[in-house]
This record gives sequence, C-alpha cells and structure tokens, in this order.
Amino acid sequence: MADIARDDSPDEGLREAAVEAALGKLDLDAKTRLLAGQDMWSLPALPEIGLASVVMSDGPIGVRGVRWTADDPSVALPSPTALAAAWDPALARRAGRLLAQEARRKGVHVLLAPTVNLHRSPLGGRHFEAYSEDPYLTGAVATGYVQGVQEGGVGTTVKHFVANDAETDRFTVDNRIAPRPLRELYLAPFEAIVTNAHPWGIMTAYNRVNGTTMTEHHHLVNEVLRGEWGFDGYNVSDWMAARSTVGDIEGGLDVAMPGPDTVYGEALAAAVRAGEVAESAVDAAVRNVLRLAARVGALEGAPPAVAEPPAAIDGDALAREIARRGFVLVRNENGTLPLAAGRTVALSGAAARDARVLGGGSAQVFPDHVVSPLDGLTAALAEGALTYAIGADPSEELAPADQGFTLRARCRDAAGEILGEGSLPSGQVQWIGDDLPAGVTHETLASIEVVGTFTPRETGAHAFGTRGLGAYTLTVAGRTLFDGVQELGPETDPFEAFFGSPVERGRVELTAGETVEVSLLHTLDKEFAAPLPAVMFSFVHLGPRRDPDELIAEAVEAARAADTAVVVVATTERVESEGFDRTGLALPGRQDDLVRAVAAANPNTIVVVNAGSPVELPWREDVAAVLLSWFPGQEGGAALADVLTGAEEPGGRLPTTWPVALADAPVTEVAPTAGELSYEEGVFIGYRAWDKAGAAPAYAFGHGLGYTTWSYDSLEATPDAARVRITNTGARPGREVVQIYLAPTADSVERPARWLAAFGSVEAGAGESVEVEIPLPRRAFEIWDEERGGWAFVPGEYRVVAAHSVADERLAVTLGL
Repeated sequence: MADIARDDSPDEGLREAAVEAALGKLDLDAKTRLLAGQDMWSLPALPEIGLASVVMSDGPIGVRGVRWTADDPSVALPSPTALAAAWDPALARRAGRLLAQEARRKGVHVLLAPTVNLHRSPLGGRHFEAYSEDPYLTGAVATGYVQGVQEGGVGTTVKHFVANDAETDRFTVDNRIAPRPLRELYLAPFEAIVTNAHPWGIMTAYNRVNGTTMTEHHHLVNEVLRGEWGFDGYNVSDWMAARSTVGDIEGGLDVAMPGPDTVYGEALAAAVRAGEVAESAVDAAVRNVLRLAARVGALEGAPPAVAEPPAAIDGDALAREIARRGFVLVRNENGTLPLAAGRTVALSGAAARDARVLGGGSAQVFPDHVVSPLDGLTAALAEGALTYAIGADPSEELAPADQGFTLRARCRDAAGEILGEGSLPSGQVQWIGDDLPAGVTHETLASIEVVGTFTPRETGAHAFGTRGLGAYTLTVAGRTLFDGVQELGPETDPFEAFFGSPVERGRVELTAGETVEVSLLHTLDKEFAAPLPAVMFSFVHLGPRRDPDELIAEAVEAARAADTAVVVVATTERVESEGFDRTGLALPGRQDDLVRAVAAANPNTIVVVNAGSPVELPWREDVAAVLLSWFPGQEGGAALADVLTGAEEPGGRLPTTWPVALADAPVTEVAPTAGELSYEEGVFIGYRAWDKAGAAPAYAFGHGLGYTTWSYDSLEATPDAARVRITNTGARPGREVVQIYLAPTADSVERPARWLAAFGSVEAGAGESVEVEIPLPRRAFEIWDEERGGWAFVPGEYRVVAAHSVADERLAVTLGL
C-alpha cells in the first residue's frame, strides 16, 4: 500500500497521458471555470473531457460531506492532539483508511485535512485540530494519516501552508519568520509529508508570511513546495483566501474556493486575454487539478490510484482504540489507577454527562451517537457502584438546544409555502453554500421555523433565547417569549453576531420528564450581505440555574461516601474553537473549586481533563491521579471506562508541553501589532523554549504514565540508528514509546539544548525484554544555513539520549561526527 501513497504504480504514466489529452481539449473559458470551483465544496464537471465533479469535505476527525446535517451522520474520531498523543504513525494510518471509507460512503473525493500547523503558543484557539509543538512528531503522525487516506483512494489537502499557527486576525496577519525557524520548524512537517506520503493536495493559508499573502507566495509555493520538494498535487486556497487574480495564479494557486464567484473564472480568462497572465500558467494549474481527478477516479480514461479499496474498518471500534491510546496519564499516586475491583465511584462534572467530544468550527461533524463518561462507566461498573452529581458546569451561557430536544427545521418562501425541511441535531442552524434541505435555495428561502419538543431533565426555570441576526418569534409551551428583531450594531463583527454571545429572551418553569412544544421562527434579513450564501442562527437554552455552592456540596457528599471520586473538567466551545484564540488557560466556571472540594473530601480523587490543548491545573498536586482525555471522539466514554477499570492501558504521551500557568510559558504572543506578528523566538518554541528559559513546566513534552514500569537496559548508536533494549519490569503487559533526543555537547551555532530526532514503540509482557532499532534521519543533524540558503550538516559531538520524556532521560551515549 505504501507504493500507492507514493504514486509510483505502473498506471502513473497512463494517468499522465489522460491528463494531457483532456487538457488539450479545453478552451480558455472551460479551464478558468474549472479553477474557480463550482460551489461551496466541489469543482465543476466537464463532460466534454469525461471529467466528473470533484467533491471536497472538511475533516480532520470525520468526514462531514457536502451537507452539514445529522441526516448524514459521520464517525467522530478523537481530536488530532489525541491522535498525536498516541505517538503511532501506524495508528494514524488506520485512522486515515477509516476516513477514506467514510469519504467514499459520502461521495467525497478529497478530505480537507490534516492540519499540521504547530503549537507555537498555548493560546492558539485551534490547537486541538493540529498535532504537536514538535515538527518531527507532527510530520511523522501526519505522514501516516495522509498515507492511510490516500490508500483508500481519497485525496488529502495538507494545511494550512504555512504558519497559520493562531487565529487572531488570521485573514490579514503578516507572520514575520526568519529563514531558519521557517525551514526547521514550520515548513518541516509539510516537507516530511510531501517526501514520505506524496499528498495529492495542499491548502494555502489566509495569512501572509514575510510580507506576501500565502495564496500569492511564489517563493514558498513554486520554488520550495513544487521546486525543491517536487510536490505534484493541486494547491487549493483556504475558503475565501484568494484575493488577486494575477497574484494568485502567478503565486502557484491552482483552485480558488468556494466557487463559482472567485478571482478565477471569467476574471482569470480576461487577464489572459489582456496579456496580464500567460495561458501556460493556467494550463499548469489545470494540469494539477486533472491529475487530482485522475488519482481519485473522476477522469475517464485514467486508472485511479486505488482500484480496490482496503478492507472495511469498524469505525466505532477504531474510535474507541484511538481514544484510549491517546489518553495521557500524567499523575498516578500510589497506584490509584487502575481502579480495584468492587470500588464504588462518585462521578461529577457537567462534561461527564454531556461530553464534549470534538472542537468547534469547521472540524465539527455529527456522529450518530456519543458515549459520555457517565454512559461508559455505567456500563462498565456493577449496578449501584456509580453515583453522579453535576458538581460544576463550565458554562453559564445559553448554548444551542441539545439534550432533551427533538427538532426539525421547516423552510418557507416569502408566501409562506413550505419549500422543504430537515432534522437538526441541535438548535444550531449552520447552512453554508448549497448545504440546504432538499428543495430549498437561498433565492427562495424567506424564513425557517425550528419546531419540535423538549423534555427537560430538571425541574425549574429554563432559559431560552436566540443567537444571530434577523427577526425572531420564540415560543415555548404555548408562551411567546420574544417577537422582535436582532439587528447588527454599528461596530459589531457579523461573524460575532452569528457565533458570539447568545441573547436570553425569557424563562419558563418546566417539570422534569414532561414534554413541551417549542418553536423558533426566524425571518431572514435579505438586506444583510453575508460573506457567503449562508443561513446561520441558533435556538439556545440553559437549564435551571442552581446555586454553584449547592452543586459543589452535593458532589462533595457523594465523593465522601464513595471509595473513589472521578471529576471530569472541560473547556467549552467558547474557549477552544476555530475563529479566535484563547485569552487564558484557566478552566471556565467553578470547576477548579469543584476539584479542590472533592479532593479534600476523598483522597482517592481522579481528575479527567476533557480539553483539546493545555489548561492550568492548579490542584494537580492535591489529587491522586490526572488523566488527559483531550476531545476523545464519539466513543470517549467507553474508552475512559476501559482505562479507568484497567481493561486497557492509557497509551498516550504528551505531544505538547503543559505549563503550570500561562505566565510561565516562554512563547505566548498571538496578537499582531500593526498587522505584523514577529516570531522573534526563532527556533525556540515548545520544549526547546522551556529548556532555553531553564523553566520547569507542569508536565514535560513526551511525558505519560502507563500501568507498568520499564527499565532501559542498553543503548547503542551510529549516525544512522539507535538500538535500545528495554525490559517490562511491571506485573502486566504494556507499551512504551522510546524517544530519541539529540543534544550537542558543544555548539558552534545557536541550537536548542536538545531536540526529538526519532521515536519508536515496543510492546512486551511482564518481565519480557525487547529491543528496538530506531532510524536516525540525517536531517536531525542539520540546520538551515541562512547564508548559503541550504541545509548544512553540523559535525561535532552529540549525546544520543534514549528517554521516556524530554525530562526523563534513561540512557545516553556520545556520538562523534
């Protein structure tokens, strides 16, 4: 299968011939129309050359398809930070194959993933969607992912090329990066993936790099990506990133999305006819698109890269496996975990009942089911062994109607006639482009009525409200709570109006278990010009607001009566999501207070941290165990039960350093000044920066505990490989990730004190010894020479370190080069 990923099969010549033949039949208008896109998610079909429409879809943890709807559910895998925490490219490859299977089921040819930008600052709002602070680990995991997807006959678009490492002003920010960090850190994962996985696509970012918008970056796209690295896939813009007809085509951008109204199409044809653009540049872009179509089986006469898909994969089982193998046990005092048989457990935390399994933004999909921690532990423990209390809710803000609601969206035209309707998984309507119910168009749509029922879980005053622009009529249990218009303020960002703070419109006293009818009629504001054809608004709800101290007291009493207390703490979509960066690392709400109170009542307190990226854990030394579950996907609760009960080992190691507090982090700045963000830290991000600062984080890069122990017995090293022998000294089988770091003993150039050069994993039974040979890439000994403009091998003496984490060295040998 690896040969397929490299596209060196015997059919490659036939595909190239078919591409050239098809290109020769197209006139200028057809070529430029193809590059402009057809709609939100697809490229136009050109029947005259046997080209079918090529369909793209967002990932990276599932395949949404062209319609963002629960009517077509998707397998939801754990977040990319969880996948990276497994430190297992082969597991990522299996995840990719599953996603290819999902894509084929939904008629999708290209997955808009993976995201391989780096965790430069812990404040990055979208870090849950990327892998790591380390370029080598990122490249290795993403290489497996890309190989897996493409082995399933589906294309990938590795993104966001390059340096889209934060969300603040991402459309316009100019990231100023010196050549060395640009090459050694930010370009490095892309280079590794292009070299080792041969991706069929790259997505260019919104931002600028050193003064040039990435969609127009001739040097980085044409000279580096295509020239030096030999990339032969298609280059697609991030959605709405393309801004210049001439600049983009000359900068190497093949496709401007979404279509059809982009800077390409008629504008590009006119530029060619005016002599502003050479038609050969258009031909080069079309050739790349046709090559993509040939590879995915959308071009007649071209054998697809994969004729027979791999064997079917059980999505639920793989989602569960990835979750437990990505869980990182960072603290486990006195063998608190795994739980002894027969223990009673007091579970608390709102996220234990209403699990947050994925991050916010374009990465969202709708799984057909979600296993919460409460669900998973209820199924795994004996009857009567588990109690549950809310304890603390991370959000006191109204959120899209979800638990207890059964909703549909009914669409009408201006005359009130029903055009069509569709189900809603929550009260959030998010229809972009052609993502509308059957029979509905943006031109004819005048109003949407969200109708259905609500069966409350709690008795009391329930709050209801709206989020978004336009006119609303909100009715609950026969009462009209609001009938009015939400207008755009003079200084309000329209995206904030759609996705920002909800507005409470009224409260209704309801009784647990008694079903009531609900309705929200939304009339569109046709005068407001959204940046895309879109319908976006929300019917929002918040349950009865109880005294926070009472909630914590209930959890404490339950914890005091149980053998073990498990507290699940979490971030919210208002904390970690695409579109904005974080302002701090503290857990929202009263969750820290809950943990402290429960830990004071029960010394056997285990905290499960349901967050996609680092958060502050000020109580971490006061609890018995801390388990990081990331955003664990649809099977997260089942995987959690596997790990807590000891049926499976927590397999994860940290892909990113966790600080004690934000103030300790060496690199935090994500907001530009006068439009520019200077990466003045150079090559020192992540653990490299912590080493330089001489500071100790809460949990170091690579850290993670299992349920057994390991002795490192011997280490041998050559310039090409490290050979490590280790022994499982514990009482049960386990898996160990052997991390190899290089540390120059004396440096003639400024470099980090040490860096991850390679890693490998071993499995062994109790008392068993195993040996692993880990190749050392030559690049690990090189730096980017800014004067010569190339890679330079740095001779000298290196300590080759075999480690359990960057802060836990086990063996070291000296290697002279």
